[in-house]
Amino acid sequence: MAGPRFFAVLWAMRQAGKRLTAQDHTWIIAASRENMLGFGTLAKKVFGTPNDRKIKSIRPLIAKINALEPEFEALSDEGIIAKTDEFRKRVADGESLDDILPEAFANCREAARRSLGLRAFDTQLMGGVFLHQGNIAEMKTGEGKTLVATFPAYLNALTGKGVHIVTVNDYLAKRDAEWMSKVYGALGMTTGVVYPQQPDEEKREAYACDVTYATNNELGFDYLRDNMKSDLKDMAQRGHYFAIVDEVDSILIDEARTPLIISGPAQDRSELYITIDKLIPELTEEHYTLDEKAKSVSFTDEGNEFLEERLHAAGILPPEQSLYDPESTTIVHHVNQGLRAHVLFTKDKDYIVRDGEVVLIDEFTGRMMAGRRLSDGLHQAIEAKEGCDIRPENVTLASVTFQNYFRLYDKLAGMTGTAATEAEEFMEIYGLGVVEVPTNKPIARIDDNDAVYRTAREKYEAIIKEIKAAHEKGQPVLVGTTSIEKSEMLSQMLTAAGIEHNVLNARQHEREAEIVADAGKLGKVTIATNMAGRGTDIKLGGNVEVKIMEAIAANPDGDHETIRAEIEAAHAADEQAVKDAGGLFVLATERHESRRIDNQLRGRSGRQGDPGRSAFFLSLEDDLMRIFGSERLEKVLSTLGMEEGEAIVHPWVNKSLERAQAKVEGRNFDIRKQLLKFDDVMNDQRKVIFKQRMEIMQAEDLSEIVQDMRHQVLDDLVDTYMPANTYADQWNTEGLYAALIEKAGLDVPVIRWAEEEGVDDGDIRERLYEASDALMAEKKEAFGEESMRTIEKQILLQTIDAKWREHILTLEHLRSVVGFRGYAQRDPLNEYKNEAFQLFESMLDALRVDVTQQLSRVRPLTEEEQQQMIQQLIAQQQGLQRARQAAAPTPQPEPVGAGEAAAEVPVPLVEGFDESDPATWGNPSRNEPCPCGSGKKFKHCHGRLA
Repeated sequence: MAGPRFFAVLWAMRQAGKRLTAQDHTWIIAASRENMLGFGTLAKKVFGTPNDRKIKSIRPLIAKINALEPEFEALSDEGIIAKTDEFRKRVADGESLDDILPEAFANCREAARRSLGLRAFDTQLMGGVFLHQGNIAEMKTGEGKTLVATFPAYLNALTGKGVHIVTVNDYLAKRDAEWMSKVYGALGMTTGVVYPQQPDEEKREAYACDVTYATNNELGFDYLRDNMKSDLKDMAQRGHYFAIVDEVDSILIDEARTPLIISGPAQDRSELYITIDKLIPELTEEHYTLDEKAKSVSFTDEGNEFLEERLHAAGILPPEQSLYDPESTTIVHHVNQGLRAHVLFTKDKDYIVRDGEVVLIDEFTGRMMAGRRLSDGLHQAIEAKEGCDIRPENVTLASVTFQNYFRLYDKLAGMTGTAATEAEEFMEIYGLGVVEVPTNKPIARIDDNDAVYRTAREKYEAIIKEIKAAHEKGQPVLVGTTSIEKSEMLSQMLTAAGIEHNVLNARQHEREAEIVADAGKLGKVTIATNMAGRGTDIKLGGNVEVKIMEAIAANPDGDHETIRAEIEAAHAADEQAVKDAGGLFVLATERHESRRIDNQLRGRSGRQGDPGRSAFFLSLEDDLMRIFGSERLEKVLSTLGMEEGEAIVHPWVNKSLERAQAKVEGRNFDIRKQLLKFDDVMNDQRKVIFKQRMEIMQAEDLSEIVQDMRHQVLDDLVDTYMPANTYADQWNTEGLYAALIEKAGLDVPVIRWAEEEGVDDGDIRERLYEASDALMAEKKEAFGEESMRTIEKQILLQTIDAKWREHILTLEHLRSVVGFRGYAQRDPLNEYKNEAFQLFESMLDALRVDVTQQLSRVRPLTEEEQQQMIQQLIAQQQGLQRARQAAAPTPQPEPVGAGEAAAEVPVPLVEGFDESDPATWGNPSRNEPCPCGSGKKFKHCHGRLA
């Protein structure tokens, strides 16, 4: 440490009265930095890091759980379930979950040991404790996070409020639910799984379970769907108590930039997209400016002029109209989206074309995102570019971001192998702390320094050489790439080199489980696009359980125990051979913008103390190096006069790259934070609307709410046409009369009332209240009280939904233009907040008017209208019956007396009754016997309305 020497030299200089030179200053600054680092290191050794202190603080709790193990081992299977019932009762009686934690964890560990043959390690118990406390448990790949989640899930499910375990894809949700349901079943708890296109009844049952597994997408969509339902019994989710998010960084950070949207079709503009798409390839680089760092592109003045000429020539833009005219807004929008589709989105990197459909690819996991579409016409622009069928644009019906959805939960926790780099964002956005849980066994993986080459060609040649060397000694290699295009190019190079290999990307996602299961076998080479969130361990020697299942499937009549023993013995030899070869070698062909994705790929090797190796091969032509890398590095490489195929390998290079990645991560965080600030405005309003809907669905009688709305509308009308502090001769009573008829259905002599002596606006209000209340009382009597309640509820819900949809669209338009307020030195966020609040108030005013208007116009059908409706229904039924008879073979008549007696033919009560002619039915009331002679009431027979 530089400390003592540093202070001694400074003291000697001061004593000698020496003046410090520039060189001395440089040395002092460098030494002081080293000195501070030295003190920091010493402090960490003495006091430990904050993370170390957290781990140390719960070790006594883990010891307490371990001490209970013999007691729970002695319990019978029924005794374990009985313990669960006991815990439930204690929680219901007011005991806290923290008090029950040691016993609950001990019970859960024993249930897992019996049902799965897995005894949780102490580190897994630690992870479970941190999850229960509402933290993110950072646990390396292979540490058993799936089992860890069962401990806090079991403990918190004792409250009876339900626990959600969130996964990144449907395969993992179903796999984990099926696997861990054995543990929950042994504990006397129920397990459900939610997946897309699930029947409603089954989905409600899944959410009613103690523990429910689901993807983040399905949870968010179900939340939106529930808040579009009109009956409580149709809602699936029962609340948001506690969620454990697996691969939490992927879900809460990587996917947080894209909101979940439920949409409906809008106007079809396919021809416009196709026409504009033909013009985009004519553009040259001088026509637009590309910012790769910000991932944005915009037209230059030359580009606008060129486009204007071409649009005029194509007949898209009228001759007298300019691109700068307000009428050209739609065309400009489409042209901008066409440019983005061609310049910013690359086939086989950002999307693939499959069965004539453009399918997006998740940049972090390399998975296809079926059903997900880009908004604002961008997806249609890409479809035009690729010559696919163009689906109509959509209008947003409901939307929510993952940030705001997961902040609905009373308690949130997460698991991942990489979260520390985003700890600040997790704390600021979600209030989640990050705790690094130690590995069960020390990590034996060797992490090489990055190797940087001048060109991509030199880099790939070195990669092939490295793969070949590992392959020859039997070491399995996992090669990480950033796009489908690069994975397939590397595949061709390996084929040319005669190296057998597998490729895992969005094109082969169906074979994912098979490819991953084989990736750890002796001499296997696997190329994979981003391995983030794959959720499957790569086990050395291959996956023994997969081998056993395949062998049993091939020989179902054989002795399963013998088959298992033979395969396990062979696998042990294979596993040892792979370990002797050095374990899994993870070779990355590029650095990702996010350090987490790199760490996730690296973490595939060295699970549970296995040997392994990781290395990153880079070139100055890589996107990250080209866009964000230091120019000084290129100068250094040139100055060194490096030979062809030579690489620079030094820890300084790693540090330089990490700084570049940290800058990108910081910028992305700022973008997400800014997006969230805007979405928070809508989220506050969304909560109000959804809460209002819930209260309406829960209420038995809405007459008071409807009356308040009606009176408020009347107040607003009086305030508009009879302003306060004005004389009677200044009132617009004729306008008020017309407005009352239109908006409240009230035909009252308001003009005559206003001419009466001594009448003021307060008297007019009271008379209007009475008249409107009397009108609604008449309607209630005509419909019946129960029917009127149903009508009020349905009109309220339908109107709220319609107004909310319009409001979302208005806010989207406001959001797209509010940024221009910055040019006037006004904060766009504050402008958006103010205008969004005013728009929300206007929406509530319009809601009251619409509800009042609709309820004033609703009335029972007249007898004539009922007859017309009945005739229409009968005609429809007869048409369907004729169609069925024409399609079906003519049945042979069965003789009377064979089997059961023939049904008795009813005798009509009205002479000349003709079933197909309602005019011959007479005019029975709804509760009289039906004139057909069936014995049923008319309303239940031929008088049915549906």
